[in-house]
Amino acid sequence: MAHLPSGNFQANNAWLTLWAISYNLLRAAGCLAGAFHAKATTATIRAHLVHVPARLARSARRLVMHLPQHWPWQHAFTDLLAAAHAPPAT
Repeated sequence: MAHLPSGNFQANNAWLTLWAISYNLLRAAGCLAGAFHAKATTATIRAHLVHVPARLARSARRLVMHLPQHWPWQHAFTDLLAAAHAPPAT
């Protein structure tokens, strides 16, 4: 607790809440991406799935993400996107 950014308890509480939410979202994304990322550390998930070497382009008012052709984690990333953007089950 000594390294939190503020001496104010409410501000530190907000930072701690944001940290917990981001940790839980990363772990959920790792589980959706595949078996390897479900057991991976937070730093590995961040390096493989969050820091994406993609090129963003706009075409007809749509945002298009161009991934590298031989990117090793492309299938895990596309599985994560398919699970996150899938229509809800009926």
